[in-house]
Amino acid sequence: MDIAEHLAELIETKKLRDEVGKMPELGIQHLKGHRQLRLARVVLSHITMGYVWQNGETGGVKVLPRNLAVPYHQVSQILGLPLIMVHADFVLANWKRKDPTGPLTIQNLSTIVSIPGGDSLQGFVLVTLLVEVAAIPAVNAIIRTVRVVQEDDRRALLTTLQDLEQSITKMSAALQLMYDYVDSDVYYNTIRTFLSGWKDNPNMPEGLLYEGVSEEPLHFSGGSAAQSSVYHALDGLFGIQHQPESTDFLLKMRNYMPPAHNQFINWVREAPSLSDYVVRSQDPALLSIFNQCISALSDNRSLHIRIVSKYVTAAGARARMKNQMGNQRPDQQERGTGGSQAMTFLKSVRDTCKEGMLKHSTPGDH
Repeated sequence: MDIAEHLAELIETKKLRDEVGKMPELGIQHLKGHRQLRLARVVLSHITMGYVWQNGETGGVKVLPRNLAVPYHQVSQILGLPLIMVHADFVLANWKRKDPTGPLTIQNLSTIVSIPGGDSLQGFVLVTLLVEVAAIPAVNAIIRTVRVVQEDDRRALLTTLQDLEQSITKMSAALQLMYDYVDSDVYYNTIRTFLSGWKDNPNMPEGLLYEGVSEEPLHFSGGSAAQSSVYHALDGLFGIQHQPESTDFLLKMRNYMPPAHNQFINWVREAPSLSDYVVRSQDPALLSIFNQCISALSDNRSLHIRIVSKYVTAAGARARMKNQMGNQRPDQQERGTGGSQAMTFLKSVRDTCKEGMLKHSTPGDH
């Protein structure tokens, strides 16, 4: 934990790789229970990203040393997660209360492990966490919605959909805090690099060799909001059908989630169709609240697009201009957590979400 506690400083002073070189090969035999395994995974994931990207996005390494790669592989095998930092490591399991009895507010929270980025790094992780916290009622409402549809209880369904709409709206309110707590230039020039993967990355075309784990380099995608299971579950509940290319990417991102999250998404998708039930009911109140949920989810995705526009598109343009003025080589095409391809994806997902709206119709028209 000593390296983890000083990780940001070690990366910024370019000393992390030296410290990892001195580190003994860690064993996992003393780890007890799921919480300790998750904490170990958070620590090892952050050290791995720091080790790879210590020298910037063009200074990635080709080999992850055995003393880091082997325990990382062992822990990840047990947890069913890939050998790269994912949303579950960066956000879901990477927080603590400053006051153990205090509220889940950004003022009373901090990360357990931090990469460079200072206050903006804290803001980015914790705002994202608060979006997930705001989604807890939505997850509970998804479960209740599936059950009341199976029980043909229209009155209860109306209540669960109202709860769902309120939770999605609160998710957007939490996401809006990104503007207050994260500097766009710090995100683009510092934080973004450490979320980059080594799949389809021109700076690491050969991938990463995990010493003692695989004889061939491995390729993994970097961090993405698409690794958050709640949006997949919402899409499944509302029967939203994305374009084939978007669907393919979203399916791949499910491999970067904890297995239990994937199982939950499958459970929701295999449940009786909510939209079909609402249409068959011919209940104007149900139709209205269903569409309000879709509208709230579309608004959330529009907000995400605006954030990516500020934190990636505009910040990236400033960075390229600065590089060109300094006669440095411009950045290669944006990738990972932003860029033109990501904007195309996000707009497609938002637009197909809107298409999930139901029209006043008879069952035969649907």
